[in-house]
Amino acid sequence: MSRHLITSALPYINGIKHLGNMVGSMLPADVYSRYLRQRGHDVLYICATDEHGTPAELAAKEAGLSVAEFCAQAHDTQKAIYDGFQLAFDYFGRSSSQQNVEITQHFARKLAENGFIEERAIRQVFSVADDRFLPDRYIVGTCPHCGYDKARGDQCENCTRVLDPTDLLEARSAISGSSDLEVRETRHLFLLQSKLQGEVEEWIDRVGGEWPQLASSIARKWLTEGLHDRAITRDLEWGVPVPADTWPELAAEGKVFYVWFDAPIEYIGATKEWADLDPANRDWKSWWYEPEGAADVRYTEFMGKDNVPFHTVMFPATELGVREPWKKVDYVKAFNWLNYYGGKFSTSQRRGVFTHDALEILPADYWRYFMMANAPESDDTSFTWEHFTATVNKDLADTLGNFVNRVLSFSRKRFGDDVPAGAEAGPAEVKLGEEIAGLLAEYEGHMEALQFRKAAASLRALWSAGNSYLEEKAPWLEIKTDPEAAALTLRTAMNLIHLYSVVSEPFIPSSAKAMRAAFALEGDTASWVTPEQARSLDAVPAGTAFTVPPVLFAKITDEDLETYRERFGGADAA
Repeated sequence: MSRHLITSALPYINGIKHLGNMVGSMLPADVYSRYLRQRGHDVLYICATDEHGTPAELAAKEAGLSVAEFCAQAHDTQKAIYDGFQLAFDYFGRSSSQQNVEITQHFARKLAENGFIEERAIRQVFSVADDRFLPDRYIVGTCPHCGYDKARGDQCENCTRVLDPTDLLEARSAISGSSDLEVRETRHLFLLQSKLQGEVEEWIDRVGGEWPQLASSIARKWLTEGLHDRAITRDLEWGVPVPADTWPELAAEGKVFYVWFDAPIEYIGATKEWADLDPANRDWKSWWYEPEGAADVRYTEFMGKDNVPFHTVMFPATELGVREPWKKVDYVKAFNWLNYYGGKFSTSQRRGVFTHDALEILPADYWRYFMMANAPESDDTSFTWEHFTATVNKDLADTLGNFVNRVLSFSRKRFGDDVPAGAEAGPAEVKLGEEIAGLLAEYEGHMEALQFRKAAASLRALWSAGNSYLEEKAPWLEIKTDPEAAALTLRTAMNLIHLYSVVSEPFIPSSAKAMRAAFALEGDTASWVTPEQARSLDAVPAGTAFTVPPVLFAKITDEDLETYRERFGGADAA
């Protein structure tokens, strides 16, 4: 058994997330965490809401709430949705926690002691209409690189280029919309990333070789262009305060740390939040501090490609500069975009399917399976209602759901409420066992490699193998001439259902639970089925009582499809 620390990019607090956000971070992290737990590993899956920065203040203002009230409510709203998606976090924290404040301030002090933070006078955008300096996200304008007219002062959402507010064309205040902006002098803290570039390069050379190309290429592009010293404080009312014992003047001015400085540190902060709930049995440092046990931890991060630079360059530079043995990421699983009919999902523009709406119309397993079977791993992929409908109807309703229903219904009708005995396994069953063992080994291999689309394809092939066996044996014909043979076929198919219930759990946990609960199998505590165990297909013996569960997956009808198109937009949505 090994120890696995898993984090997914923190969902931002200002609004409910869309499917693209879900598939690029939290959902694959959950699938992988579930799989590792089933294989007997010690897993800690940590996430949190990212609550600092300009958008939180703007959203709170729009809602007529204090930022603290807004963030508390939004955290609970998001957590309820993630519970609905069956995301099995070990802990889902908040970046505004006192634990994160303390650890962030500790990191800042250490960086300063080691010569990696410097106070500098800079010229910053000041809004005359708002009578305040504007942090980068308070400034919007046209991106000089791609021409997107709603780019923010820190990053263009369209082309993902990192920006300085003064780069924007036709800049205006996000608070008042005023273009009456001036550049004035103020003081901020800078993280001297340029002094850490060599160490970051050396670290990536050591660990980045096994990362997906998407993650490693983005990191190396940043390094090739050169790491620049970066301002890590902002003029905001809400954030981790600059500690007064180290920078009294800046603290008196109300400076807070830049959200991208404290947000990755929240992975550590949330782990401490988790440990503080049960300090007698939980040690947060054993996951994060190498001398106290973290040296044997494998740390995997999940994120969309826009988050990669901060996690592969800025956060590692921060950890290296602290000069303390904090655990750094071993594997970065980065994702491309899931688009909506060729256009981007957009939280700010509410284009696409959002997670609360998704759960309102269909159960979580429909979405979980579709998103992972079409995960944007090697390139951008596109959500369409037509593709979603076809996937649900073919893979979930026809291939898996129909198999479960017709096997159990037919067996109950012909042999009663217990698994029938029938004849001994014959050549067809031996052949099936070998096929299942091979497919299961493929599935395990893809899961170990974090290749989720391939894993979903192997899982689908496992389901298809059961249908092929059933068609070949045709128990509805066997029953007429050889009831013992029909009973064997059905008993074997029921063992397949049980196997599916175990190995499908990372993708479709609710449906897997329903399949497993169909059998009154005492002592059914197996967390996984190995290929060798699968070969015999005998986990559910004859005489085991069973029930027929409700329909696992209802088909999406043409009328449903048209309703969804009308509500969310169809081919013209982009």
